[in-house]
Amino acid sequence: MNLVTGIEHQCITNPFAIAIRENQRAINYQQLSLKIGAVVQLLQRAGIPSGSRIGLAMDRGLDTVCVLLGVLSAGCCYVPLDIKSPAKRRQFIVNDAGVAAVIGCGECPHEYQNFGWLDYNSVSDHELDVSIHQADQLATILYTSGSTGSPKGVALSHRAIHAFSHWAQQLVNLRNTDCIASLTPLFFDLSTFDIFASLSTGACIDFVPAQLTMAPSQLSAWLSQHRISGFYTVPSVLGFLALKGNLEKTPLQDLRFVLFAGEVFPTRLLKTLINYLPNTEFYNFYGPTETNVCVYWRVEPDTLLEQTPIPIGHPACGNQLKIAENTGELLVKGPTVMSGYWSKKTLHAVLADQQWYATGDQVSINEKGEYCYHGRLDRMLKCSGYRVEPAEIEHVLLSLPEVTNCAVIGVSDETAGQRPAAAVVLQPETTIQALRRKLSQQLPHYMIPSRWKILPALPLLKNGKTDYLSISNLFVTAK
Repeated sequence: MNLVTGIEHQCITNPFAIAIRENQRAINYQQLSLKIGAVVQLLQRAGIPSGSRIGLAMDRGLDTVCVLLGVLSAGCCYVPLDIKSPAKRRQFIVNDAGVAAVIGCGECPHEYQNFGWLDYNSVSDHELDVSIHQADQLATILYTSGSTGSPKGVALSHRAIHAFSHWAQQLVNLRNTDCIASLTPLFFDLSTFDIFASLSTGACIDFVPAQLTMAPSQLSAWLSQHRISGFYTVPSVLGFLALKGNLEKTPLQDLRFVLFAGEVFPTRLLKTLINYLPNTEFYNFYGPTETNVCVYWRVEPDTLLEQTPIPIGHPACGNQLKIAENTGELLVKGPTVMSGYWSKKTLHAVLADQQWYATGDQVSINEKGEYCYHGRLDRMLKCSGYRVEPAEIEHVLLSLPEVTNCAVIGVSDETAGQRPAAAVVLQPETTIQALRRKLSQQLPHYMIPSRWKILPALPLLKNGKTDYLSISNLFVTAK
């Protein structure tokens, strides 16, 4: 199914209901339709053909959702850009995606000058024609950290995202009276619930001010004041809310459900949050970007034990699961699995029909028949919900003349799941502060190592390969 069909239906049948709120701004579904139509007209006047990739150089918010839906209604594929990441990284993504244009606000930044800049501030409201596009057409390309040293594009179709959003609607009984708090960046797959599940139901999206993530008591007050009924975010945000959110004095009486994904939620913090919110339903969602959500678990408060990790649960969204016999790796097949990887302006369909996607995660099944997560089989980290490949950080470090050798591993962090840490062999008189400054010009903040260890040489295994276990132990003993 086309992702915008259900939203266009709400624009016709529910025109005066509030669709999106951001700070002091709000638009209803009728106004949303006109703004989507304006973006379609913008693309058509620029001669952008259906099927093109369009970069979105805008932060999350009301205007960005209008642009995103306009891109989809024009039959194009949106490529969200992290405007806070270094310009070099953004330029790589728009070039690799082969975008036909980049939409933003105001003057064109230097890094997009060769890609056809379209200024959203120049558009005027315009009637929207109902869009008809194929379900297998690409809806988005989400770039994640790549093991080859460069970001990797995950291509998702209308069909795959709709399979998740429709399933999630039914799971939480989403209603047109719901108000959904949105905190997730558009380049993160959690955002597909906020946008597509919410708006196709006639619910309202309310954008959480970014500064509240570091002010949990203000966040809980905002959730209460805005009468939020649903929230999908990462455990690090919820754990912070449980510890510092002043929830004993701020009951969130309208909050029907909380969804979380992206990293392990420490059971102790989850129990604390549930104690403050006894009337709220909690769901643990699991799945890499390549599958969106493929496993879920409705939290059963009475079964929680502080020293036992919570399960990831049961198959979701009509997906099939199985466990590889030799490795315990979780394999997935079903409607939410990606179309393939996108690189060098081309879709690479890595899975043939009836093939299973290998997640790289080790799992088992407990005595209740629930899937349980045991960590990665490779080196990939999950940091505050972001997927981080240590190899990409190592690639950037080794490109610096001050670095002779390096190894990046993950260290545990109760609030963020994991953080990258780096062991480095440096040229004389090189400082960590100087390295951090250079890394900040090439990597987003969540990929910059939080801990460092300077070594005269990296420890090696007998076969000459880097001894990552010994390096991990150095950070444990240095704690």
